[in-house]
Amino acid sequence: MRVRGWGRGRGWKAEAGVFLAVAFVAAGLLGAVQPATGIPPEVVQLTQFGPAAAVLVVALLWPSRIRRRLAGALPAQGATGALSARGAAGALSARRAASPGRAARWLLLTAPLIIALSAGAYGWVHGSAVVTDPRSLAHPFALVVVAQFVGACGEEIGWRCLLQPLLRTRFGPVTASVLVGAVWGVWHVGVFAQAPAYAAGFLAATVSMSVVLGLALERIRSGRLLLAGGFHALVNLGMLLFMDEESGAVVPMLLFGGACLVVAVAWAVAARRARTGVRDPGVTIAATRRSTL
Repeated sequence: MRVRGWGRGRGWKAEAGVFLAVAFVAAGLLGAVQPATGIPPEVVQLTQFGPAAAVLVVALLWPSRIRRRLAGALPAQGATGALSARGAAGALSARRAASPGRAARWLLLTAPLIIALSAGAYGWVHGSAVVTDPRSLAHPFALVVVAQFVGACGEEIGWRCLLQPLLRTRFGPVTASVLVGAVWGVWHVGVFAQAPAYAAGFLAATVSMSVVLGLALERIRSGRLLLAGGFHALVNLGMLLFMDEESGAVVPMLLFGGACLVVAVAWAVAARRARTGVRDPGVTIAATRRSTL
């Protein structure tokens, strides 16, 4: 079924509205039925597939548009209109300086960097490092790794493969990424049952990681879901093994949010410099790593 009659100005709002409504409702329903399925939430949380269900519904309503979104199609020019000659030259320099392969590599390296910064700071504050032996988990670690990756992809097909390119039709990459990150954070409604500082740290993390993902995927058209899911899963696994924020402790979550923010700023600065041909994101991320570790 195709929805007709929406003007160009309202069409993106309809897509976003339907996607978000279904993503929130489906996540709640999946979370409610999980106990009956016998699937341990420590392995995978069914709520993660709420965004995937929303993608399916939106794809039934706007099939041709959603195919373009999932293929990574972005506007030839952002929400700011035609590029100037200087802007066009900067964009060309950016494309040369930051190839898709390089952006993909630095994206996947950024995940362990976030964990290293978070765990290192927490070890310094806590007095000792927090390390969980994978063999001590209640379920085989290989199963947890696979399940975490599948669950992450269940989220990222919605956040980064549909909502991000949808918002990019109206906003620039950083603004679109911040909006997606804010929605992504609010979608984790259970976080708001914790202390306000815990929720603030979590929101800082989701917005910051969304900026990193948005800037990295800006240059990537193939394998976007696998890359976003891989980044997401690596961060989740790192938090599982080296942090204890799941206990509701505020300090590790604040440190995690701070680490994500530092890395996001590095990506944003690098992207800005890449547009003028100064350097690519990898150089700035590497410099950040050297100066903070």
